[in-house]
Amino acid sequence: MKSIDLIFRSNINGGLRHLKLSDVKSDLDADTVKGIMQQIIDSKMFADSNAELLYSKAVSAVYIDEQDHVLFEEK
Repeated sequence: MKSIDLIFRSNINGGLRHLKLSDVKSDLDADTVKGIMQQIIDSKMFADSNAELLYSKAVSAVYIDEQDHVLFEEK
């Protein structure tokens, strides 16, 4: 299964915030992902109780390939 980690700069102390999505398309290009991240930022949907944005600037996006590595299995 492939997932994507969208990394944003936060307005709260300038820290980094991760938005991880699983089971995503594996053929997205950088421009498409940047556009989606900008839509998330522009929506201002993610904020703390003081209305500080959790996602204020797109920093990076990383595909993550997750494979199960069975170490032990009893049947």
